[in-house]
Amino acid sequence: MSAKRVSIIDYGMGNLYSVKCACDKVGLDSRITDSPQEVERSCAVILPGVGAYGQAMEALRQRGLITTLRKTVEQGKPFMGICLGMQLMMSVSHEFGTHEGLGIFAGSVNKLQTSAQGERTLKVPHIGWNQVSPPRGSSTDNPWKNTPLKQVPLGSKMYFVHSYYVAPEDQSIALTSTEYAGTTFCSGLGKDNIWGFQFHPERSGPEGMSVYRAFACRAIH
Repeated sequence: MSAKRVSIIDYGMGNLYSVKCACDKVGLDSRITDSPQEVERSCAVILPGVGAYGQAMEALRQRGLITTLRKTVEQGKPFMGICLGMQLMMSVSHEFGTHEGLGIFAGSVNKLQTSAQGERTLKVPHIGWNQVSPPRGSSTDNPWKNTPLKQVPLGSKMYFVHSYYVAPEDQSIALTSTEYAGTTFCSGLGKDNIWGFQFHPERSGPEGMSVYRAFACRAIH
C-alpha cells in the first residue's frame, strides 16, 4: 500500500463516493475502507457520515475501528470529520438518548430547535446553503491560517444537512460559526492535525473543494 494513501472510513453510514470523488479531483490517493489494518497504514483519515449517532458508534465498534481512529489522532496523522463524522469526534451525543462518542474533543452534540423568524418558520433539519464565519472574538486577521479553510474567504456559504450540532467545551478549537433558527453553533473546529466540519465541503462548490485541496497538502507532505 502507498504510504501516501488516505483512508475514507466506511461504516455503512456515509456519503462515501462524493467524498472519494472530491479526493480524486484534488489528486489524493484515497480508498474507501472499513479495515483497521488499512487505516493504520494510511497517511491520513477522513471520517464522513450521515445518519444517527448511536447507530454510527455501534457500526464503528463492530468493525473494530474506534481504537484505530483514536490511535490515528494520537499519532498526529491528518484527520478530518465531516457532518456526522464531525459529531462523532465529540465525547457525548444527546441524539435519541445519550451516546458515548470517540472523545477526540470534549463536548456534546445537541439538537437544533425549530424557530420562528418573522412570518417564516425555520425548520429542522437545517438543509441548504449558509454562511460560515470566524467565531465572535477571533483575535487574528487570518483565523483560518494553517487549517484546511485557509483558502476559503471569510463569510463563504457552505452546504448543510443536519439536525444536531456540536458544542465543544474548549471554545478555542472552534474555527467557524453559523447561525440558524436563532442558534449560533460551531460549524467547524480544529486543533493541530484534527479538523471537523458540520457542512459538506464536497457539496459546497469551489470553496468546499479548496478545503479538500488544503487537506491534501497536509496529508501528503
